[in-house]
Amino acid sequence: MRLAILGAVLLVLGGVAIATGILPLADAGALAERVWPILLFAVAITVVAELAAEAGVFAAVAERTARAAGGRAWLLWLFVVLLAVLSTAFLSLDTTAVLLTPVVVLVARHNGLPPLPFALTTAWLANTASLLLPVSNLTNLLALHALGFSDPGRFVALLAVPAAIAIIVPCLALLLLFRRDLARRFEPSSAPAVDDRALFWISAGVLLLLLPLLVTGIPVWMPACGAAIVLIVVFAVRRRGALRFGLLPWQLVLFAGGLFLVLEAGHSLGLTVLLAQVAGSGESPAALLRLSVSGMLGANAIDNLPAYLALEPVAGSPLRLAALLIGVNAGPLITPWASLATLLWHSRLQTLGVELRWSRYVLLGAVVAPVTVVLATLGLVLAR
Repeated sequence: MRLAILGAVLLVLGGVAIATGILPLADAGALAERVWPILLFAVAITVVAELAAEAGVFAAVAERTARAAGGRAWLLWLFVVLLAVLSTAFLSLDTTAVLLTPVVVLVARHNGLPPLPFALTTAWLANTASLLLPVSNLTNLLALHALGFSDPGRFVALLAVPAAIAIIVPCLALLLLFRRDLARRFEPSSAPAVDDRALFWISAGVLLLLLPLLVTGIPVWMPACGAAIVLIVVFAVRRRGALRFGLLPWQLVLFAGGLFLVLEAGHSLGLTVLLAQVAGSGESPAALLRLSVSGMLGANAIDNLPAYLALEPVAGSPLRLAALLIGVNAGPLITPWASLATLLWHSRLQTLGVELRWSRYVLLGAVVAPVTVVLATLGLVLAR
């Protein structure tokens, strides 16, 4: 609810900026034209993921990976890494934080393993693995527009090496941190029965059909909306009670909409000139590191989405936009508010009774985030 209140305040401020001429109406219209497909995709993919989770798809996959691990905790953890990367890449970082986290925590507990290594894995990879595909993060979809790429393959080619580094570095840190827990063995528990097999298989089928469509170059809101409509119809027939207003990420949409308006007004007032002095210019290794670190610091100070929106105008080239994405996607591992996904993740942990003090989270992130961002940026430099 706090996010909704903040979003409402931002929308009011944006409306004042339009009414007073600070933000010209034409600029506001151009902004709306740019962001409505992104927000529509965010709504549709959230509905798809929530309903698939309600059908038991994520839980079934996680339980079967636990059995496939053969009692080896480290192998189960590797399967969780793969699930987190795939979930983040295709269904966005918020899906991983909100829906995959409780699944892996419960799987760990059912098999007598400490849940924290698996929970922290989902939190870190929800952020760092969001460099993989345009649909992985709202920042990427915004950058796709700025890059002028109509083919997702060009985005992947640009960020493939940094994305790989941004996944590997946190995983190595997690292996070192939880090496004793991951060296344990366990007795796999039996998977729970699926309540409605027809609902399960239809939901799984919709997901399997949707994932490749998200990387074909079709505007991503189209297949996402189609998948959401199919699942809504199916659930209306077989489990109507699951269709509730809470499925819609309306608070996120309200917040993002207000944020877009306020930052666009800020740029009209000269924010770009100020930030250009902070983020610098050029495409030398030092210049790209300066921009990516600026993005990381901005994300941990005010959240990754406003940090990206604020710094996007000073990026100015595909290579610099890639460096900025590294900072705002792989860098939000330090403060609780660095990304909405982190806040949602911690809320789920509290609901599940998993203890992790913010002080410990901040300390670990303060070590891992800078190393990840710097190495990923150097990977970008070497791969160009």
